[in-house]
Amino acid sequence: MTIETILDYLGRLLWSGWTGLLDYLAAHVLLCLVPAFVIAGYMSAMIPGEVVTRYLGPKAPKKISYPAAAVGGFILAVCSCTILPLFAGIWKRGAGLGAAITFLFVGPAVNILAIAYTGAAIGMDIAMARIVLSIIFGISIGMIMAWLFRGEELKRAAEMADSGLFEGKATVRSAVWAVFLLLVVVLIVGTLKIDLLTEPWFSVQLPFEVPGGVLSALTRLNLTPHGALLILTLVLTAPVAYLGLEHVLERFNRWTYASVAMIALMLLLAAPTVVEGSLEVGITGRLLVEAVLIASIGVVSVRSFERHELAGWLWETWKFVKQIFPLLIVGVVAAGMVKAILPEQWVQTLAGKNTIWANLVGVLFGVFMYFPTLVEVPIARMFLDLGMHRGPLLAYLLADPELSIQSILVTGRILGRRKTSVYIVLVTIFSTLAGYIFGYFMAVL
Repeated sequence: MTIETILDYLGRLLWSGWTGLLDYLAAHVLLCLVPAFVIAGYMSAMIPGEVVTRYLGPKAPKKISYPAAAVGGFILAVCSCTILPLFAGIWKRGAGLGAAITFLFVGPAVNILAIAYTGAAIGMDIAMARIVLSIIFGISIGMIMAWLFRGEELKRAAEMADSGLFEGKATVRSAVWAVFLLLVVVLIVGTLKIDLLTEPWFSVQLPFEVPGGVLSALTRLNLTPHGALLILTLVLTAPVAYLGLEHVLERFNRWTYASVAMIALMLLLAAPTVVEGSLEVGITGRLLVEAVLIASIGVVSVRSFERHELAGWLWETWKFVKQIFPLLIVGVVAAGMVKAILPEQWVQTLAGKNTIWANLVGVLFGVFMYFPTLVEVPIARMFLDLGMHRGPLLAYLLADPELSIQSILVTGRILGRRKTSVYIVLVTIFSTLAGYIFGYFMAVL
């Protein structure tokens, strides 16, 4: 193999990763991930963790502790990188084994970021199945673990003094829930595909033209002028957000206000449609509804929250972006590169059909190939494009944060080898069954 051949091969890999990244940024970030990051930061800042953890204590009835554990990841906006220390904290301070295990299994699956991105990149069928099946099976795994180790649990409860972690009386005022609902509606309106939102109500012809050379360059990159504008807006927002949000807990400055304005602008720019090959902009119902919602959020937030509360919200949002978005970019590029070299026949042979074996393959892949929150989604999208059945795809998404080697090692240190071994077996069985059941019903429907 000559140097020219190697360079050509590397060039094709990099080009595949680059074009995949551009498509991702233009198609999935603004109306999906931007609201999801804002919601995750909002919940982290505005909804006290004690609202959930006080229901996980050993004295809490099962009809309360298990549902609280199942939805705890959603309210706390936990991801696969933070679920383990949270699990360790509530377990060591007296949480029941069943509720703690349910929290560990379900948390990453019901993360608002994971739900939003899975729905936008892969499909709402997978996103909803990820939520429903993870909750059902997570509660089942927790109850089985609690029953199998009931003797040890009784002894542990008797030896352990009550912990203040579960005695909190934190409440959430109505304004917090009002803004939360408005934010969720922004996310739903931005991703829901119905004619009322997506079809133009009227059109506007912009009074200028894109130069032919620019159009040719964008075509080579598989980008439309609208997609390029969205990427440019995102790139310009990054330095503004850094200047305005990196020290927002210390002070508000003009860049802080500019950051909020840029976030709103990004959502509004992503909402209209643009006729391909022209600059005819379709004013959609999505654009009009998003504008009203964003204005409402601004008014309610300014009237209901103190400046330090708003600063906490902005900081938590910025923290999520810094932690996750760079890894997500790397994951998207890597998925694009792998897609260019991984033979479709391999994927179709191993996981192209909805069989127990194919779903088990999806689970086993999650053991050896761990990706942080959201990074598993572009990888899953890649496998779907290469021919993986949606059943094994769901099995992989459920197992990835639970059965990675890193997660197994950490869980082993927390629970001990015996409990961890049982947990691994149960997660493998239930994740495989989840994928198989989902694939079966998809075929029937």
